[in-house]
Amino acid sequence: MKTKGHGTRGKGQGEKTITEKAKNIRLLVLDVDGVMTDGSIILDNEGNEFKRFHVRDGHGIKMIQKAGITVAIITGRKSKVVEIRAKELGIKEVHQKIFRKSEVFDRMLKKYSCENENVAFMGDDVVDRELLKRAGLAAAPSDAEEEAKELADIVTKRGGGRGAVREFTDFILKSSGLWKKVSGESLA
Repeated sequence: MKTKGHGTRGKGQGEKTITEKAKNIRLLVLDVDGVMTDGSIILDNEGNEFKRFHVRDGHGIKMIQKAGITVAIITGRKSKVVEIRAKELGIKEVHQKIFRKSEVFDRMLKKYSCENENVAFMGDDVVDRELLKRAGLAAAPSDAEEEAKELADIVTKRGGGRGAVREFTDFILKSSGLWKKVSGESLA
């Protein structure tokens, strides 16, 4: 995982470290295509859509939920597959076909009594720029567009749909001291 101490998101003197930022997270917001999946959209002759999700990303989502952090999805596309996967993972905040992600983001801040600093966001493309700038802790998969990676506090080693979400959730859990609670292991 590549982290930026005072990278392009740096606020200058007094900026919190990414570990300190992780301790404030109460809401994790994820994009889907290119984050939870590798970005491929497979269609069959009948127009059925297929996406591939990584099981360890799903486990990371379940662990972060177990730690008391709410998980939400905001994506620009609409897909029945996303609904199915979200239901499997117990994600109730699923917002699809959203072109102005910041409007949904603002509603979630109010709903969960959060400030920007309480939100972690992972996105991979130019449409995610605003949320990458606003989130208290921002991440992008290793294969994200450069514009997204430049705005991220963390760029994962793994690509979208290949464990990037798990890498991000593990970082949040370990940095905030919640890892032992959800994994049953000590980090010592």
